[in-house]
Amino acid sequence: MKYIDEFLEYLLVIKKHSDNTIRNYEADLKSFYEFNNEDILKINRDIVNSYLKNLYDNNVSKSSIARHLSSLRTFYNYLVKKEYIDINYFINIKNPKKDNHLPKFVKDNDIDKMFQVPDTRTWIGKRNLLIIRMLYATGVRVSELVNIKLDDLNISDRTIRILGKGSKERIVVFGNNTEDALNDYLDNGRYQIDIHNSKYLFLNKDGNKLSDRYVRKIIDDIIFKASIDMHVSPHMLRHTFATGMLNNGADLVSVKDLLGHESLNTTSIYTHVSDEKIKEVYNKAHPRAK
Repeated sequence: MKYIDEFLEYLLVIKKHSDNTIRNYEADLKSFYEFNNEDILKINRDIVNSYLKNLYDNNVSKSSIARHLSSLRTFYNYLVKKEYIDINYFINIKNPKKDNHLPKFVKDNDIDKMFQVPDTRTWIGKRNLLIIRMLYATGVRVSELVNIKLDDLNISDRTIRILGKGSKERIVVFGNNTEDALNDYLDNGRYQIDIHNSKYLFLNKDGNKLSDRYVRKIIDDIIFKASIDMHVSPHMLRHTFATGMLNNGADLVSVKDLLGHESLNTTSIYTHVSDEKIKEVYNKAHPRAK
């Protein structure tokens, strides 16, 4: 575990990866560490192929296998660079071809139901309403949301400075309803729990920064109370934001920049969702479509 711990420290301090990203690396590396009889440096092509076969045999999804390989590829590149080993046997192992799954998004009427759940007579309700409004209005990742600081807010311009993946900054925009929820939380809710004079926007009952996991718990609770018959993750609200923007005329480059994607190829998956919507409308409306 010595080399894994050193690598995770490197990701945190030097590369400045998010807590969630580091947890994923840690899980993937520990999986291989345990598979390889707790000897991370003892590696050859047969061991790599055997591990890959083990993942497939255990019905691990293609996307998870790709993540495992990416984690191990990066880790062993690090070990080669530090001269702990001579060869990275993962470097030429190709990722499995991903299934072409379209991103899921939340329907407008279900979004409205979610907004009705938080009891805004309480500070918790004010905070939770702001969380779902901000995720839906800006498309930020949950890891970015919990790291928003008060100094990142420009309420008069309705913008937020976001520190995204790889410590890259971008500006996201929000509208009237989110501004109202933000002001209500800041003026009538947050001060009740800010016992540590925190720099972060979203706090828990102890006055500490919210965790990614706790935001997911909040969303799960809202979905349950709204009687929505589907699992909704914070990332689905990001998908909903992107899909809604494109369906209502936004250009792909603007959506890419708002989401913080490095490549248009990543954002382009949402155009397929928009195409599906167009097909649905056509098939319902055209008299000879069927």
